[in-house]
Amino acid sequence: MGFFCKEEKARKMVAFEGPIIVGAGPSGLATSACLKKHGISSLILERSDCIASLWQQKTYDRLKLHLPKKFCELPLMEFPEDYPKYPSKKQFISYMESYATHFNLSPKFNQEVESAEFDEEIMSWRLKIKGDEVFEYVSKWVIVATGENAEPLIPEIQGVEKFQGKLIHTSLYKSGNEFRNQRVLVIGCGNSGMEVCLDLSRYNAMPYMVVRNSVHVLPREMFGFSTFGVAMTLLKWFPLRLVDQVLLLVANLTLGNTDRLGLRRPKAGPIELKNATGKTPVLDCGALSLIKSGKIKVTEGVKEITKNGAKFIDGQEKEFDSIILATGYKSNVPYWLKNCEFFSDDGMPKVAFPNGWKGGKGLYTVGFTKKGLLGTASDAVKVAKDIADQWRRPIKDHNENLYS
Repeated sequence: MGFFCKEEKARKMVAFEGPIIVGAGPSGLATSACLKKHGISSLILERSDCIASLWQQKTYDRLKLHLPKKFCELPLMEFPEDYPKYPSKKQFISYMESYATHFNLSPKFNQEVESAEFDEEIMSWRLKIKGDEVFEYVSKWVIVATGENAEPLIPEIQGVEKFQGKLIHTSLYKSGNEFRNQRVLVIGCGNSGMEVCLDLSRYNAMPYMVVRNSVHVLPREMFGFSTFGVAMTLLKWFPLRLVDQVLLLVANLTLGNTDRLGLRRPKAGPIELKNATGKTPVLDCGALSLIKSGKIKVTEGVKEITKNGAKFIDGQEKEFDSIILATGYKSNVPYWLKNCEFFSDDGMPKVAFPNGWKGGKGLYTVGFTKKGLLGTASDAVKVAKDIADQWRRPIKDHNENLYS
């Protein structure tokens, strides 16, 4: 298997016999490895210059996996035994690089897909590469592995253009060292917002965390066991809502009433909410104790950004040296996947997990489950098997039609 070329309307069409995977993050690497297990080579297209670019280029230094490593492994290869329970950013990147080396995965870097569209005439996908007007990949199968977190999500906030201090998204935040002794407004109270505030406080900064909505905060561990692991075990035996009640009972016993700290809990339980909306509960890594001590201030929503700070919904106005947007990420699929009804306007499959991995006409997705790396591993295995079942069928007619 490999490449075939032909000139068509002044455009160089490079057809690949195997599947084309868009994205060389954990999702793309896992799918390619699973395909190799079935004896199928794939072509991975990556817009950046490295694998796992989100981890390598857009994460802060102190980041660790929030879940134990056994829940974050990719198919066919475990983490090294000497890795800690919660691997660091550097360790996870090292694992990804070892994974790519072990399975001899060689993505084509600096290949940003400008558009991907199914061609009914040749019954294949055509992928145009950005910046190259005369070059196009063609394949019977396309696997969208760009993930849920492809682009920083920047909210529209009134007056943001007036602010004269430093304003960045967490994708550009590395360490609290550059904010030492500053008053910093952190907009967002998810896992990233909490950890950035924790990191800032360790460099003697004064973080103010904006809590715009309700949020579940759970201990990372319960009685020495991973909270996530406990939940997964209980769900095997008990109804979801009962498990949610157990988690909240233990959380209240160990963390106290978070409502009193300005962190109101949603009406739906943490697992129920996660399944319904994809909103992940915050697993506390130490920020809550600093909120209780007053080292991290909790504020209400921002009404307007000013020249020197912000006005809040409750009428208060405060000055800040810097503002950090811990507002998360979004899918970029709507920008490049054309005329495809399988994805919604927000770039997520319309069909929820566990059935959102397969679209029509040779389209697949990996990494859009809202279930983290466990969901990625599950989808990668399913996609590879489904393509392998088709691969075993004769493809001679398809190739003859394509190049005739």
